[in-house]
Amino acid sequence: MAEETKEETKETPEAEAEEKAAPSGKFADLIKQIEELSVMELADLVKELEERFGVSAAAPVAVAAAGGAAGGEAGGAEEEKSSYDLHLADAGGKKIAVIKAIREIRTDLGLKEAKELVDGAPKEVKKGMPKDEAEEAKKKLEEAGATVELK
Repeated sequence: MAEETKEETKETPEAEAEEKAAPSGKFADLIKQIEELSVMELADLVKELEERFGVSAAAPVAVAAAGGAAGGEAGGAEEEKSSYDLHLADAGGKKIAVIKAIREIRTDLGLKEAKELVDGAPKEVKKGMPKDEAEEAKKKLEEAGATVELK
C-alpha cells in the first residue's frame, strides 16, 4: 500500500518538487524564487537574460545533442541549421516510385511537373524544410530508389 501512494505522488509536479533536496548556498533564494514563477514568467525571464547577456539558452542543448549524436564538430555545425534544402542527385532505376515520392513531398506539383523534376535530376526538390521533415522526405526518396542530398 505504501508503494502505491509513493507512485501516485511522484506523478504530480508538486510532489516532485517536494522530494528534491532544498537548495543551498548563495543561490538558494534565487532558486526558490524561480520555482515559484509561472511558465510564462519563466519564459519572459529566459528571454530577458538572453537579450541582456547576448546568449541563447537553447545553444548548449543543441551542442550537447549534436556531440552525442555525431560525436564531432562537423555534427555540431550541422545541428545548428534550422532549415534544409532537399536535392535530388539521381532518380535511380525506379522513376515511377520516385515520382510518387516527389508528389507526396511536393503536393503542389502535378504529375507532369514531378516527372520533369525527376527527369531533370540533379535538381532541388524543396527549399527551407525543417530538419525532421527533410530527413523524412530523404528517407522516402531513398526508399523509392533515388539518390538524395540534404544541403
